Amino acid sequence: MSKDKPIWAIGCMSGTSMDAVDIGELLTDGERIEEFGNSSMGFYDAERRAILEAAVGSWPGDESVAEAERVILELHEEMLTDSFRGSLIGFHGQTLAHDPDNGRTHQVGNGQDLADLMGITTVWDFRARDMELGGQGAPLTPFFHFAIAKYLGETSPVVFLNLGGIANLTWVNAAEPLPEAPGALVAFDTGPANTLIDSLMQSRSGSFYDHGGRVSGSGEVDEELLSELMKAPYFSLAPPKSLDRSHFMYSLDAMAHLSLEDAAATLAEFTARSIAEGFRHFPAVPSRVIASGGGVYNKDLMRRLAYALPAEIVTADSVGLSSFALEALAFGYLAVRVLRGLPITCPSTTGCAKPAVGARISRPSETRDR
Repeated sequence: MSKDKPIWAIGCMSGTSMDAVDIGELLTDGERIEEFGNSSMGFYDAERRAILEAAVGSWPGDESVAEAERVILELHEEMLTDSFRGSLIGFHGQTLAHDPDNGRTHQVGNGQDLADLMGITTVWDFRARDMELGGQGAPLTPFFHFAIAKYLGETSPVVFLNLGGIANLTWVNAAEPLPEAPGALVAFDTGPANTLIDSLMQSRSGSFYDHGGRVSGSGEVDEELLSELMKAPYFSLAPPKSLDRSHFMYSLDAMAHLSLEDAAATLAEFTARSIAEGFRHFPAVPSRVIASGGGVYNKDLMRRLAYALPAEIVTADSVGLSSFALEALAFGYLAVRVLRGLPITCPSTTGCAKPAVGARISRPSETRDR
């Protein structure tokens, strides 16, 4: 495998919404993106999802971790079919706990096991080196966003918005030569995206999410309660900063007196306004916002964002990318960078002391036919 020629890489991601594994492939040398290939999404059934949710907040060695790891590997093996041509896998696994203030994070999923199952070299444990250098260990997608901005030919600053369980923003100035260059990137988690609304729907209606934003779109925002939620200390922190998915779960208790519709509307507006609040940290107003992740399919949330944000918001699908697979593709891209010895984070994206190079590389001990 050449370290300087483009290769097909497969990226795999199980996000903080814990609803599915996303997989995508791209042709890249770890700097330029040449081409995008196939992508797919595999949903967790109710049993597997329950196992993952039971393990939330767990650390290595805790009783629930082994079962969660089994679920992660099973679904990845089922999805990594012959339709993917990659010779390298970037494997994120599933975040169960994230505690950047104490320099620790936990992603379940053993890359050596996946390499052995698939017979393909696998790069994993992407966050550890960054945290060793004092970084938050998140977000990890900004260097990929920089490459996408180059791929799209962006000539002025652009923002990428990921609407997963947690929302994060990446401000990109693609005029800079490298992602680690001063002034190229600013990135951080803003607050909740889908995780609060999903939890509300599960507890009140039994549904996993608010399909299309129909419930929140039929409710009224409790402005007094929203004002209190926006006083959370996290919003006053300067980036870089990152969150555990459970950070704002306390807000659900404050919704107990509201109808399902009004609670969902208030949470959707909370997401939109907390994202808009993040724009004050950027050096310049972007030309547009490119949104991806499950939240782009929530029409009510997208309507609220269009009103709240200082720039036009478009979906990744509308610019020729994959809204659901974009974060997964990032890990295929980062895997190639790791193989080439290129940094995958820098001080302006995670707060690490210097650009962080490295992750774990596992080569298959037995190659199996695919």
